[in-house]
Amino acid sequence: MYLTVNGAPTYCYTGGKPFNPAQPTVVFIHGVLNDHSVWILQSRYLAHHGWNVLAVDLPGHCKSEGEAPETVEAAADFVAALLDAAGIQKAALVGHSWGSLIALEAAARLQDRVSHLALVGTAFPMKVSPALIEASLSDPVKAMTMVNVFSRSTLSAPPSALGPGTWVFGAGMALGRRVLASNTKVNVFHRGFVACDSYTGGEAAVAQLTCPVLFLLGAVDQMTTPKAAQSLIKAAQASGKTHQVVKMPVGHNQMTEAPEATLGALRDFLNSAGG
Repeated sequence: MYLTVNGAPTYCYTGGKPFNPAQPTVVFIHGVLNDHSVWILQSRYLAHHGWNVLAVDLPGHCKSEGEAPETVEAAADFVAALLDAAGIQKAALVGHSWGSLIALEAAARLQDRVSHLALVGTAFPMKVSPALIEASLSDPVKAMTMVNVFSRSTLSAPPSALGPGTWVFGAGMALGRRVLASNTKVNVFHRGFVACDSYTGGEAAVAQLTCPVLFLLGAVDQMTTPKAAQSLIKAAQASGKTHQVVKMPVGHNQMTEAPEATLGALRDFLNSAGG
């Protein structure tokens, strides 16, 4: 469905079910050079099992208009505006990679309006190599290739992800090209990487959370290594936040490399008592 957020049409995939105000809501936030489709299994399942789902295309990405966010903070403000536009008083936030930082910052700002926070493939600081940032601007196809190689622990998609025989590397490249081409005014690849690299508010955001947190990490993730999430986990421990850490033997694309395990972890977490 489409919502008008900050004056711009914003696309939210609902998992094939109409929005029901009587049900709890979960918002899915994608990472750099992705869109709502990366959450296809998880969003469809939850939509058919008692949840409103809003798997969003961030502004300036694919089906959503508006200015592509330049910073994590600007994207977090967009999430708050999205909830207002949808008339949602409280929601769970699930974010992957860059989306995990957006979800974290939004949860810190929204306080009790967020019931659960799931950070998938997260890290802080989420530093991006200067070579990759430069390549995302000067040679995007080369940068996409690097990201897809580093992100994957397998080239064979499990049946419940994209279907038997799917070439996940090729699918990842195709998605990246489509997202990049969807915005002719701004290189959303470069802008997203710069936003990740420049974000400094992670630990402070954790200290402000009022909801439980799930850290869903890939044990062999080369883009956001489990070690790189430790500062956020330690911040949660130090501030007494209710949190869980789940590691899976996959890379940075948890949603397609371990779709059922990712869904199971999210389902169990979202069905636990909220903050």
